[in-house]
Amino acid sequence: MSAKIFIVEDEAIIAAEIQSILEKLGYEIVAKTRNGDKALDLLASKTIDLALLDITIKGSLNGIDLAKIIREKYKFPYVFLTSHSDIATLNKVKETLPYGYIVKPFTESDLRSAIEIALFKFESENQDAFPSKEKLETKLKIELTQREYELYLHLFEGKTYKEMAATCFISVNTVKFYLKSLFEKLQVNSRHQAANLIVSMK
Repeated sequence: MSAKIFIVEDEAIIAAEIQSILEKLGYEIVAKTRNGDKALDLLASKTIDLALLDITIKGSLNGIDLAKIIREKYKFPYVFLTSHSDIATLNKVKETLPYGYIVKPFTESDLRSAIEIALFKFESENQDAFPSKEKLETKLKIELTQREYELYLHLFEGKTYKEMAATCFISVNTVKFYLKSLFEKLQVNSRHQAANLIVSMK
């Protein structure tokens, strides 16, 4: 069953582009608006699996306000999609504990990866479902080093290469080296494909 996506985007052309891309990828768009107050009404009346939230939107509520409401009341994942990447904005965004953050301009791959990882991360949080190293190796018939397993987990937590490097006390180049090895063992080429492997195990 395809995920039901709610698009909150201030620019109509971009919203239409997002809808076109996501429908092509097999997602269902259950609602779309450019107004924060209208978004609030739609949240109460629609079944939603994930929201894509622009930060700067019309109405009395912005994307960050909506994120706080979603987290407290509706409890489904959301990904920020915005042209704002300055430190002040990022700090406000981090306070809402988002499941992803995409800076415009974006690609089809950016959208797909962010949505798949966000959905998986949310499911994992609610089911404590990220498999153990032993279960992964048994199910996928591979052997992983402890470092590869750690980076696989961090990948699904939505961490960037820099964040993975800082968490594991290694360089970004070393992160890339291990992820290349991991992807070869998994026989995948992207985060999206890696995510699908884990989802398929359930």
